[in-house]
Amino acid sequence: MKTLTFKKVLAISLGLTFLLGLVILFSMMVGSVRVEPKRSLSILFQSFLGLTGTEGEMERTIILSLRFPRALLAGLVGAGLSVSGAIFQALLRNPLADPYILGVSSGSAVGAIVAILLGLSGLSFGLPLASFAGALLTIFVVFHFGKQEGRIHPNILLLAGVITGSFLSAIIMFFLSISQKEELHTIIFWLMGDFGFANPHAIGVILPYILAGFLILYSKSRHLNLILSGEESAMQLGVNVERLKILSYLSASMITAASVSLCGLIGFVGLIIPHSVRLLFGPDHRLLLPASALIGASFLVACDTLARTILAPVELPVGVITATFGGPFFIYLLRRRKVVKTV
Repeated sequence: MKTLTFKKVLAISLGLTFLLGLVILFSMMVGSVRVEPKRSLSILFQSFLGLTGTEGEMERTIILSLRFPRALLAGLVGAGLSVSGAIFQALLRNPLADPYILGVSSGSAVGAIVAILLGLSGLSFGLPLASFAGALLTIFVVFHFGKQEGRIHPNILLLAGVITGSFLSAIIMFFLSISQKEELHTIIFWLMGDFGFANPHAIGVILPYILAGFLILYSKSRHLNLILSGEESAMQLGVNVERLKILSYLSASMITAASVSLCGLIGFVGLIIPHSVRLLFGPDHRLLLPASALIGASFLVACDTLARTILAPVELPVGVITATFGGPFFIYLLRRRKVVKTV
């Protein structure tokens, strides 16, 4: 593994942060009402400084109440899913692993569907809370059955996740088959990803989980690098491998649960972004994690912008856009045999 300096990590992270800022600015500009870049920045700075403009109230409402919160939420979710995907691919030694591989998505979906059928989706955060509860319950079930002799075995944990996810998928199909027409539309749209309800309070709900999970994982980035060379080698170097795996799995699952609880299921982000980052910067987690977070955030903000503008005034589920880009890109990687190994 090549030597990686803090200066290089900082420089690349700052460059990717600047790129994310440009993508968010573009997202605020485009739509049914176009807002010039200078005007968009002026509205944001005035808001941050507590100032109120005397002109362009419609533009202020569009930027501050709709587009900026939506871009921030999409960025947070994109960052969270990308970081979780990178962790699962590394620990499971599976280049096809994604944030949903342990069944978290199915558990979250069951919780959300139950909330919709019971009429709780009309309550403030009724749907996200039910979705988050379903995801947490799934995490505990998978980890309970994924242990053997007090240790976590990647293959057993993966099998437990697949079986649990399949069982929950059957429950989802059952609920879909008994749903009414309006409920069915709401459920399907949520399952394909939706940022339409983004607001500052929603951002405040998931920010602590994603930020805390990222900081925990990044603090263990050196240990994650060691475990890639083999668990026995990492143990000889003083790494508590079992504790590291449990902490990493739980942190990545918590990030995933928080993400899908608000926006639904968005595929391919946590699958292709870590691969792309490894192609660009290598497998060192000190750079892989922040770069995946920033590139994933930029990618999902761009996809959401396209989803709400490409067929305006009709809005597409953002999962349709990510699948449109992600599927062909991943096939391209497979055909060129460029799927980067995690070890």
